[in-house]
Amino acid sequence: MTQWQLLQGDVLLGELSEYGCDQPFFLARFAPGPGWEKVRPLFEALAALRGPDPDGSRTVAVVKPLLDLGLTVVPVSGGRSLLRVFKDCWLRIDGSEARLRY
Repeated sequence: MTQWQLLQGDVLLGELSEYGCDQPFFLARFAPGPGWEKVRPLFEALAALRGPDPDGSRTVAVVKPLLDLGLTVVPVSGGRSLLRVFKDCWLRIDGSEARLRY
């Protein structure tokens, strides 16, 4: 299974270790890195987003600050190119669990 690094520039925010699939998402364990605490509240806000959002405004309000950070997900083994979070892929982190769709 694939291992990924979540980065902001060259700052490691965490690592994802894929363990399964729940189409269309890849399931991964998340291990925080040195830069995680800075972005943790933003991912917690996304994880807490529940219920209907007919016009998408609540989702945009939560995702926009994350999008503005320019986060990337990079496979540890190489091969694939980096993915820009919320541009090339969707990433949801809730505690030690992550869901990645690309």
